Amino acid sequence: MKINGIQHIGLPVTDLAVSEAFYERLGFANVMAAGFEYKGGRGAVAMMQRGEMVLELYQMPEAELQEIRGRSNGRIDHVAFDVDGIEEAFAELKGAGFAVVESEPVTLGFWERGCRYFHVLGPDGERLEFNQIL
Repeated sequence: MKINGIQHIGLPVTDLAVSEAFYERLGFANVMAAGFEYKGGRGAVAMMQRGEMVLELYQMPEAELQEIRGRSNGRIDHVAFDVDGIEEAFAELKGAGFAVVESEPVTLGFWERGCRYFHVLGPDGERLEFNQIL
């Protein structure tokens, strides 16, 4: 499997508009905005880019925000690696015995034509996302 580089870093936020404005002040621009369904609620995401750096700011539905607000440690949720063949990466990592979270790659309506991703858990529970923008 070829990993092209870090695709983005995911940051859960409690107020997407406030966070988006903060990162815009640091020179980031919103290059993709979308909504998503989660446990019967509606969340929102903004991909903020400055040069080659991409941050995924996402706000969970209101019922899920308490978990984010209650964290005492850092707020970085995952590191995403950009891959060309999501199915091949999934099969390779699952076959190698990695702790793959999803039963198959998940499709989201992000970006122009969507994306597909899955997560692998690291030794300390960190989530590594493998993502292909379609």
